[in-house]
Amino acid sequence: MPGTNLTRDEARERAALLSVDSYQIALDLSGAQQGGTFRSTTTVHFTARRAGTSFVDLVAPEVSEVVLNGQSLSPAEVFADSRIALPGLVEGRNELRVVADCAYTNTGEGLHRFVDPVDQQAYLYTQFEVPDARRVFACFEQPDLKATFQFTVTAPEGWSVISNSPTPEPDGATWRFDPTPRLSSYVTALIVGPYHAVHSSWEGPDRTVPLAVYCRPSLAEHLDADAIFEVTRQGFDWFQEKFDHPYPFVKYDQLFVPEFNAGAMENAGAVTLRDQYVFRSKVTDAAYEMRAETILHELAHMWFGDLVTMEWWNDLWLNESFATYTSVACMAHAPGSRWPHAWTSFANSMKTWAYRQDQLPSTHPIMAEIRDLDDVMVNFDGITYAKGASVLKQLVAYVGMDEFFRGVQAYFRRHAWGNTRLTDLLSALEETSGRDLKTWSKAWLETAGINVLRPDIRTEGDGPGAVVTSFAIRQEAPDLPEGAVGQPTLRPHRIAVGLYELGDDGVLSRTDRIELDVDGERTEVPQLVGRPRPAVVLLNDDDLSYAKVRLDPESLAVVTGHLGGFTESLPRALCWASAWDMTRDGELPTRDYLKLVLSGIDQETDIGVVQSLQRQVKLALDLYAAPAWRETGLDTWSEATLRHLRAAAPGSDHQLAWARALAATARSEEQLGLIAGLLDGTETIEGLAVDTELRWALLHRLVATGRADEKAIAEELERDATAAGERHAATARAARPTPEAKAAAWASVVEATGDDALPNALQEAVIGGFVQTDQRELIAPYTPMYFARLADVWETRSREMAQQIAIGLYPVLQVSQETLDTTDAWLAEADPSPALRRLTMESRAGVVRALAAQAADDAASEMA
Repeated sequence: MPGTNLTRDEARERAALLSVDSYQIALDLSGAQQGGTFRSTTTVHFTARRAGTSFVDLVAPEVSEVVLNGQSLSPAEVFADSRIALPGLVEGRNELRVVADCAYTNTGEGLHRFVDPVDQQAYLYTQFEVPDARRVFACFEQPDLKATFQFTVTAPEGWSVISNSPTPEPDGATWRFDPTPRLSSYVTALIVGPYHAVHSSWEGPDRTVPLAVYCRPSLAEHLDADAIFEVTRQGFDWFQEKFDHPYPFVKYDQLFVPEFNAGAMENAGAVTLRDQYVFRSKVTDAAYEMRAETILHELAHMWFGDLVTMEWWNDLWLNESFATYTSVACMAHAPGSRWPHAWTSFANSMKTWAYRQDQLPSTHPIMAEIRDLDDVMVNFDGITYAKGASVLKQLVAYVGMDEFFRGVQAYFRRHAWGNTRLTDLLSALEETSGRDLKTWSKAWLETAGINVLRPDIRTEGDGPGAVVTSFAIRQEAPDLPEGAVGQPTLRPHRIAVGLYELGDDGVLSRTDRIELDVDGERTEVPQLVGRPRPAVVLLNDDDLSYAKVRLDPESLAVVTGHLGGFTESLPRALCWASAWDMTRDGELPTRDYLKLVLSGIDQETDIGVVQSLQRQVKLALDLYAAPAWRETGLDTWSEATLRHLRAAAPGSDHQLAWARALAATARSEEQLGLIAGLLDGTETIEGLAVDTELRWALLHRLVATGRADEKAIAEELERDATAAGERHAATARAARPTPEAKAAAWASVVEATGDDALPNALQEAVIGGFVQTDQRELIAPYTPMYFARLADVWETRSREMAQQIAIGLYPVLQVSQETLDTTDAWLAEADPSPALRRLTMESRAGVVRALAAQAADDAASEMA
């Protein structure tokens, strides 16, 4: 159950009354193999600034003992929902003891329990952000009430127990950890089970930090620990230099854990990561780059987030954006980095996410107003991570990188082990840069929405001999989406203008770069007047600012024929991103976007960009293409995927990417026959390893198109009798194109409760199989069923599980006015909570956008 929704006002009131000194937490996990509940005993020492009343947080099936300052309180009288009332606090020191039976979960929240089908052993890990430490022990669950935490854990003999402090030698089956430094409750952690470990160290100039990597034994053969340690050490080197503050903790463990909801979590000294990052099969370099960014993101949090922590969740964006910006900067600039092109990937993926989020009705200022925990739970979004990081990159360009990091260093020195607000960082940056950041902050952090930059170029003459007579940059602030709060805002931008010439060999080379500040509706660029007009003018070259960019008609014409001709990956990515954004906005018909991609993707060397283009084309065809033309477009795309697969270099990343693209879209008898042949071994493609993960991708397509049945799924699961295999099988079964399969999938996700409810990872897998773009008509009857059950699901499921269902089962494929009307009627009648209303409005906006894009594509057909 979700538990009581803590408000910011309640948190402020509690922080004004209390300061917390220490927790001693004893957990009896000896029955973890069997599951159920575990005994949790918590002793908290805290100080009250005056006599009064307050509460401590706890989610537990049963509380057996509450003792406050030596006086026993009746659990029946003081414990309700997720709070224990604390009446009669005395001024000064107080002591609270709570004994409870807490529950293992299978939702990825609190203390998650997973049984590996390979060895039938249980594996546990905690996930506490945002409010889920209270599922494991009684605590004051808010980031500004820091304390020390001392864990004592009883667990089955032979298991490992890992926490924030170094693992001690067990006394029989009991591990007694040293107290942590002062931490927020949400970054404490316990990982328990018969995990496999690999140990190493980072050798710094003044100290050695022990490093370790953990995973389940069934994944140990795939664990590339040396590569993980290499990235980690590069991060330690770079962050130590840039932050000029010692690593704050005694050791650094990275634990790859099962059924993890997020990418990773910055538990102090004990980072948990999703174990899909232990690659069981061949992946492209883009997957290794994504993993490296995640590793470095969490490492940056050890300083920014764990050492110095936000006072309240309003500054969640700063916590996440800082870690994202510095992780990418480390990859781009650290000596010996494998990914010096990291800013290309950032422009291609993170910024695309940000632009999408910023055009939803839920768009909000980067520094969002977080009223309560429900607000936080839906705010792990593209604004908080991607737009925030983009704006930090802009800030670095504005103040200078050296000045930025000098300000960060001062910030760490002043606030180590404490809590801060945004103003604390900005004041430090003002001191080191000499810039007044109040106006910048108001424009960038306190307003919502996006800007569009367009070049306004006038020339004397046409063609190659044309001379520029005027050059300006026009800035627009489009209206915010319907339902969004705020006003369109023009902002100051620090950008570069790249000038490119087209050689006889088709290569686009940058011949000049002008960096300048753009402010207001029109910014003149006199440096270009009187010069020959370049072949391509690219605004925001080097991707310094956060803004949607448009190409002028002459540049667009050159790029359309020669987009692959850029010598560097970043300008290519910026042009690809601009074209995709125009497609989403209905400015570029889907059929023209498909032509553009097919004209240049064979020249794209960056594999991450290639894979993004493949996903975007498929999405555009499924949602943005005019329905009457969609089949033609899908046929064209699927034929192209097969052609590129056969042409790709054997064993290359591009070959694997095209194999997966074909598996996502195959439709003709030839294509499906090839997939079936690759799966059963009667067909081969030189260099293509049809390994475990690719086998499942191929089978999923055969199942979804009715070419494979339950027997084939069962046989494949027998080949891959692992947790990942179970997830793939669940997806495949839900993807079968029969009413019976859809009904069974729906029931397992929406109707099942209690012990019959699916774990988080299996629920996600079933939803992914249920929603198949080729099966619109088959799943159309579930639209009214979705709205009939949505409110109940939200009220009875944990937040993670409810969000999966609310987002994953919304009828996004039913692109029609009827879907919008049904949504609007439900919103009016159900009057959902702000968090659920936000998620529903975001999904609705996807249908609105798809309808507009389809109309634009249809209009293009009529014009043709």
